[in-house]
Amino acid sequence: MKPLFLAHGSPMLAVEQNEYSKFLQQTGASLKPDAIVIFTAHWETETVTISSKDDEYETIYDFYGFPDELYKVKYPAKGSTKAAELVGHLLSENHIPVAYDTSRGLDHGSWTMLKHMFPKADIPVVQVSVNPYRSAEEQFRIGEALRGLSDQNILLIGSGVTVHNLRAVKWGQKEPESWAVEFDEWLIEKMNKHDINSLFRYEELAPHAKMAVPRAEHFVPLYIALGSGDPGAVPQVIYRSYEFGTLSYLSMRF
Repeated sequence: MKPLFLAHGSPMLAVEQNEYSKFLQQTGASLKPDAIVIFTAHWETETVTISSKDDEYETIYDFYGFPDELYKVKYPAKGSTKAAELVGHLLSENHIPVAYDTSRGLDHGSWTMLKHMFPKADIPVVQVSVNPYRSAEEQFRIGEALRGLSDQNILLIGSGVTVHNLRAVKWGQKEPESWAVEFDEWLIEKMNKHDINSLFRYEELAPHAKMAVPRAEHFVPLYIALGSGDPGAVPQVIYRSYEFGTLSYLSMRF
C-alpha cells in the first residue's frame, strides 16, 4: 500500500466532475486499504496530533463564500482507535511526541478528496495534524517513522499542494506560469534522484521557492508522504496539472 501525496485544491473539488476528480475516483477504485491515515494541511498543531475515535466524524466546512451545495456534502467516515494507536506507537518509538484528539471532525483537506476516492465512506480514517514550522527534514522523519503502515495495508496520504500562493493565482488562466512549473520540475528531479539533502534545503536551492511556498502548511505533507515511502523506489508522478496559472495539482506515489 504505497503512500500518496495528493493535491486537494479548492473545496469545490468535492462537487466537481473534472479530470482530477476522475483521477481520484480511478485511484480510489484501485485500492483496498484497511484504513487511511491522512495528514491534512488544514489542521495545524505544535505536537503531532492524531484523531482517535471509532464513531462517525463530523464533516467540517472550514471555508466560506462557496455555493450552498458544498455545505450540504457529508462524508460520514468512521475513525479507528486501533489504527490511531499504531500511528502513535510508531511515532513515539522514533522519539516524536504525539497527542490524541477524540472530537475533531474531518476538514476539507481530507473529505473533499476522500469523497471521490472512497465514496461509500466505509474505510476507517485517521486524520493527523501538521506543524508547518518544523524543518523539511523533521517532516521527512515523521513520514519515515510511519513506513511500517504500508505493511499493515494502511494507506498514508499527504494532503496539500506543492505550489500554493493564493496571491499569485491568475483567475481564468489555463496555461501555467513558468515559475510554478519550474518549481515542481525541481522537486520531481530531486525526488527521482533521491537527493534528499537538496530537498531538505529547498528554501535556498529550489527556483522560486518563496513564491511557490509563502507558507509551508500545504507543502509539508509532501515530505511526510515522501519519508513514508520505499527509499529504494523511484517516486511516480501520478497526476499533474495547474489551475488559475499557478495552483499545482502535482500528485505523487512513493
